Amino acid sequence: MKLSDCYNVGDFRKLAKQKLPKPIFHYIDGGADDEVTLKRNTSSFDKCDLIPSVLTDVSHVDISTTVLGQKINFPLFLSPTAMHQMYHSDGEKATSRAAEKFGTFFSLSTMATSSIEQVSEFASGPKMFQLYIHKDQGLTDNLIDRCKQSGFKAMCLTVDTIVAGNRERDHRTGFTTPPSLTLESLFSFAMHPEWSLKYLFGPKFKLANIAHMTNKGTSIEMSIMDYINQQFDTSMNWKHAEYAIKRWGGPFALKGIMSVEDAKRAIDIGASAIMISNHGGRQLDGSRSPFDQLETIVDAVGDKIEVILDGGIQRGTHVLKALALGAKACSMGKAYLYALSAGGQPGVERLLSKLKDEIERGMTLMGCRSVQELTKDKITFDK
Repeated sequence: MKLSDCYNVGDFRKLAKQKLPKPIFHYIDGGADDEVTLKRNTSSFDKCDLIPSVLTDVSHVDISTTVLGQKINFPLFLSPTAMHQMYHSDGEKATSRAAEKFGTFFSLSTMATSSIEQVSEFASGPKMFQLYIHKDQGLTDNLIDRCKQSGFKAMCLTVDTIVAGNRERDHRTGFTTPPSLTLESLFSFAMHPEWSLKYLFGPKFKLANIAHMTNKGTSIEMSIMDYINQQFDTSMNWKHAEYAIKRWGGPFALKGIMSVEDAKRAIDIGASAIMISNHGGRQLDGSRSPFDQLETIVDAVGDKIEVILDGGIQRGTHVLKALALGAKACSMGKAYLYALSAGGQPGVERLLSKLKDEIERGMTLMGCRSVQELTKDKITFDK
């Protein structure tokens, strides 16, 4: 299978599985516990249908939108995900440049393999930083201040990861950062020589944003779950979030909001946006999907705060359905990591091109000339 054979997210997933050693692929692909929520994130879009309008002049369709203070060329952006160098040797350079080329947000994880400063040099498009509250307050403050100095346009705080979800695939494969060789995984690494040679002889793996303050996950072998459980502050509360919002002083989203009550509280502490998200089904298995919660949350707070849908996006029509229920934009994680693994920057660009075309084609077939025309009367749910 080649990159030119990839036409949808499923195709990119197949090629990523072909190219990556087993522990690395399953870290991208997996979820928590029985992976019920992981599956639900995408299947929930099938509960409703789009209702097109016809005989509408759609000779010009504008799929741009404004979110977190930035105009983006289409209503889908790259959600923050960790350790891009693990999937392709170009790492965050590839993903940030692909996002810039398509005029959409690139989101950088605290646990990235390129630093805030490096990504600022890689690409000049709109960038958001994803913050975690660490036990070391100085580390958290350092991340916020460096983003200010490096020209990042927005920030989000992930609020659903005070402890790691039970990601059983990682237990079975022995996934650690940096990767370790076990008897079980050795064969898989040996069967993927291209990945293994680039990893062994390429840039040294490190969690670039925090390596200067802690060696956890960088110079020692540690599972990602152990890192989260040892380093993230389990006492994190609304005061921590409010403090981060004020210290940042710009567009700020809370990522991981799933209830109306928490959405209202986000408004109270000054958040600009909320990202309805369950961390890609990797935290609390058995929880609702973001799409399942979207309408209720938008009805309650959508006129007071920007609502972003994060999770399960695999088709342009998924984006259209979310926008019809009131989302300002959508973001995706797993999908573009498959594409990065499959082909580096060209892979991510091919995925973004396919999804952008799907959104534009869908808008045309819906008879909608702008995202503002995607309203509730364009969607219906199964009875």
